[in-house]
Amino acid sequence: MLRFDQLSLRRGSKLLFSDASFSIHPGQRAGVTGANGSGKSSLFALILDQVHADSGTFSLPRDWTISHLAQETPSDPRAAIEYVLDGDAELREVELLLAEAQHTGQGTKTAELHSRLDSIDGYSARSRAARLIHGLGFRPGEEALPVAQFSGGWRMRLNLARALMCRSDLLLLDEPTNHLDLDAVIWLEEWLKSYAGTLLLISHDRDFLDAVASHIVHIEQQRVALYTGNYSAFELIRAERLAGQQAAFAKQQREVAHIRSYVDRFRAKATKARQAQSRLKALQRMELIAPAHVDSPFHFSFKVPEKNPHPLLRLEQASAGYGQTAILNGLNLTLSPGDRIGLLGPNGAGKSTLIKLLAGKLAPLSGKREGAQELKIGYFAQHQLDQLRADQTPIQHLMVLDPKAREQELRNYVGGFGFPGELAERQVAPFSGGEKARLVLALLVYQRPNLLLLDEPTNHLDLEMRHSLSLALQGYDGAMVVVSHDRHLLRTTTDSLLLVNAGTAAEFSEDLDSYPRWLTEQNRADEPDRTESQPPHSAVARKEQKRLEAERRRQLQPLRDRLRTLERDLDRLHLKQTALEQALTSQELYDEANKERLKALVIEKAENDQALEAVEADWLETSEALEST
Repeated sequence: MLRFDQLSLRRGSKLLFSDASFSIHPGQRAGVTGANGSGKSSLFALILDQVHADSGTFSLPRDWTISHLAQETPSDPRAAIEYVLDGDAELREVELLLAEAQHTGQGTKTAELHSRLDSIDGYSARSRAARLIHGLGFRPGEEALPVAQFSGGWRMRLNLARALMCRSDLLLLDEPTNHLDLDAVIWLEEWLKSYAGTLLLISHDRDFLDAVASHIVHIEQQRVALYTGNYSAFELIRAERLAGQQAAFAKQQREVAHIRSYVDRFRAKATKARQAQSRLKALQRMELIAPAHVDSPFHFSFKVPEKNPHPLLRLEQASAGYGQTAILNGLNLTLSPGDRIGLLGPNGAGKSTLIKLLAGKLAPLSGKREGAQELKIGYFAQHQLDQLRADQTPIQHLMVLDPKAREQELRNYVGGFGFPGELAERQVAPFSGGEKARLVLALLVYQRPNLLLLDEPTNHLDLEMRHSLSLALQGYDGAMVVVSHDRHLLRTTTDSLLLVNAGTAAEFSEDLDSYPRWLTEQNRADEPDRTESQPPHSAVARKEQKRLEAERRRQLQPLRDRLRTLERDLDRLHLKQTALEQALTSQELYDEANKERLKALVIEKAENDQALEAVEADWLETSEALEST
């Protein structure tokens, strides 16, 4: 078992937690939760022997094999499947010894090693690795592509597959869903539920924690507590405990009343449709857990849009894609104030393409996209994090939007997004992904849009910020379309679901809980029937087949050439980004004598980040066009 006894841990001068005593038994699956900076990742570093306790002891069985999700994104020239197979160190060791024994003609040792390979299930290792890769969203055939050809997010998926490939006794996963879409999250959820070892999981996705975790390790106010049950059970226990504290009672009642107003409003207009009833239940449950979030540092809401025309935006027989390649066709959609739509669909089906069409980032290839004259779009996508000015502070970013605003008003505003006091005056350059995401959301909310388009808005956000975002979106008066792998956000903020699949978008009549079943059935239907899929053996048929394949290769070649060029540019810009980030960590750089050098580096990094964002967007568009052709 993992045993922590009176353990205290610091990072630098900051005390993370002290006197922590708890045990994790073999086979238990523990979710590790707490605010950003509370010590979750440091706890993992302690287990991996990368940091050491300041006092107390930690122990685990000496013979345990530990696997963990690496956070680095390597640029490896080998095939993706070879990189994933490296996760099984014993397999690689046996393969190496077997090759040596065969080369030197050691028959007896070769037989022994074949027996050992069989005992560790080595003969099925390649198929197991392929299943992991495909389960995490890669398309058939992509396992043979070099790791270096994939973008950073897809390399992180390969890191995850590599961690799962290890036949481990203890699995440590730090934010494994950050770079996944909903389909991959559902697949990973099922895989982890069948994992036989001990699991420690850091995640800010409450539905994911609910499905996977048997225990919760919560770090709060420099204390660590172990709770039995999933995240929902922990929230209720914590809510009951906080409800007993008189000092928080009034604030709790305001929070409960705030959520109850949404419940009552939604109940009054909800139909008996499964999706409506699902959201109603989720809202009612939020009343119960409201006291568990009264000490959240995040408090914000959307102001009423200045104008809310009806309709806001209309698509008529619109098609969307890249170049001359259409990915979506025959789109008919009208968005009016109060519409709350969640987008579902398999990876690569075109959810982000639809969002870009609605946002005006893509012009329709055919058909119409008509927006109201007073349409004001608030568009959130991950690439916008890199468009922040690295040399500006949160306050300065807001002053660009509203030069006449009083500074104290802006300070109060950004404080609700987790930038109180001197944090509001820090430059963006060293901000974490979560801090950048909060600032982009703050800028979006400040502009009072009447149409919100959110593409994975919860990436990098912790549980408290996700909870606050859910509350704010419930009170939003405009229209909203959201793509998210966070099912809790979809449940509590959307009224209807659109399924993007097979080149179009149509209403998904069932509720969110039915989507995994639909996905399983879809995957089963996509598997070719081997008996029926055998091509005719006539010479004419074979000749025609070869002609069609040659024509397809000719059509795709320009896209493949473009993709290779973009991948070289991505590697170059990523290397430069790493070098600049490393340079900016130097303490000497912040001396007064190096002021000009610092300024030049910040400007250079901002320019590089902007170029990287543009190339990544181009890469994504080209990849999506290639996949859908």
